Amino acid sequence: MPLASLTEIKNRLGDEVGISSWIPVPQERIDAFANATEDRQFIHVDSAAAARTQFGGTIAHGFLSLSLLSRMGDEAMLVPEGTTMAVNYGLDRVRFLAPIHSGKRVRGRFTLDSVEEKGPGQILMRHSVTVEIEGEDKPALSAVWLALAIV
Repeated sequence: MPLASLTEIKNRLGDEVGISSWIPVPQERIDAFANATEDRQFIHVDSAAAARTQFGGTIAHGFLSLSLLSRMGDEAMLVPEGTTMAVNYGLDRVRFLAPIHSGKRVRGRFTLDSVEEKGPGQILMRHSVTVEIEGEDKPALSAVWLALAIV
């Protein structure tokens, strides 16, 4: 995660603070997620059956796209200097807006909404995140994500 002073981070309130690199979502990743979560709905794992739906082929699980926020945030979210770890504090809002078709790539855009000192050595940061699908106008998801930095 990119490091900055707490003052620098607070000065970025309301700004887009980072964009992750593109992450491929091949069928192998979708299949692995299906196996890990035991969600093997045909629209995710059966290309022939999924081809007969409005999707025209297999699509990633919404929760797979959400789980990639950790990877995206590692590249794009600012954290205070001296952070020893950052933990997921939760989500205030998640909307799955468009399917991610197998073989597409996604990336995250992070806007810093708020920074709150929860207690000694605990900085709660709230980001609005949009997950874009390469080559498509509509994003895969939007979320408000809370992360707690321990300094």
